[in-house]
Amino acid sequence: MSLLRTSVVSRALSRSYATAHAAGKSPTAVVMLNMGGPSTVAETHDFLLNLFMDGDLIPLPFQRFLAPVIARRRTPQIEKQYTDIGGGSPILHYTQLQGDGMAKLLDELHPETAPHKAYVAFRYARPLTEVTARQMKEDGVKRAIAFTQYPQYSCSTTGSSLNELFRKRKSTELDTIEWSVIDRWGTHPGFIEAVAQNIEAALAKFPAETRSETVLLFSAHSLPMSVVNRGDPYILEVSASVNAVMQRLGNSNPFRLVWQSQVGPSAWMGMQTGEALKGLARLGKKQVVLVPIAFTSDHIETLYELDLEYTKEAEELGVEVHRAASLNDSPVFIRALADIATEHLRDCKAGKGPTSIQMSLRCPGCTNATCGQQKAWFAGSGR
Repeated sequence: MSLLRTSVVSRALSRSYATAHAAGKSPTAVVMLNMGGPSTVAETHDFLLNLFMDGDLIPLPFQRFLAPVIARRRTPQIEKQYTDIGGGSPILHYTQLQGDGMAKLLDELHPETAPHKAYVAFRYARPLTEVTARQMKEDGVKRAIAFTQYPQYSCSTTGSSLNELFRKRKSTELDTIEWSVIDRWGTHPGFIEAVAQNIEAALAKFPAETRSETVLLFSAHSLPMSVVNRGDPYILEVSASVNAVMQRLGNSNPFRLVWQSQVGPSAWMGMQTGEALKGLARLGKKQVVLVPIAFTSDHIETLYELDLEYTKEAEELGVEVHRAASLNDSPVFIRALADIATEHLRDCKAGKGPTSIQMSLRCPGCTNATCGQQKAWFAGSGR
């Protein structure tokens, strides 16, 4: 979708929302939860500081003291990476685009709760959760869905965002809002279809006679083994997404699930994406499609790691690599988001349980005490 068309759609949505709000009906909020990324290079340090201060994502000894040191040391390197991908992360642009498109469809699919308005709440970058909370209060929101934009659940990602939302809810007087949670959707048919279509487009770049020999490398952000071993469901849920995509593709190609973005010397889930490419080269495999399976839009892991680092390594190994496009402005994916939210709202109305499945128990391995409190918060406010 062109920027001009995006602008026109955004203005139309704003006019629609303004008209409904003027009529006195508060919007149903859909809060898009994600890690976020610095929109400009200048925001990199603050992003890293927020990230390393989060004990749910990266538990560190003496975190209050170590996190600022690590963030300061890593800032120059990460600033260069953001410079290399165009001067910042596009994740905010695409999250807003996806959210606005979803809200417009929701008005048609579930008019009982219209008007719907999408809000972005990033964990480590602007707009941070507290800023979004203030905007929701100003808009007079009374009903909200916390909608994770991590398709697969992890305590380090979705769990951290929900913990933060819980804390800000208490401190920003949002306890009058009726809340419910969508916390995982990694095998939803619309999500799977959108990913599969992008893979098919990437496969079409290879000669027809060798296309079926192309290896699909599904790459997801890795987790420390300390998190995996305490029962985090992320690895299994990513695996389920990969299996569903391969079924949709008719198991047309050899494939493997690999992991990227390891940080530090401790053991992480493997094999790492770069090592897998080296292994394929040794086996004589010359065609690869890289598939970002756990990301919903382009950001530094796709634009720098996959597109620049791994693609360069593959070329040096004599392997031709094409990356399946990120979901970004995919109309199939935006429709999937709307379908997921619509089903959720209908389930809530039918009394089938608007609260998160994960919130019925403390998140596996979470050290943050607020996780145990979320059951009471969401069960109490989501009815």
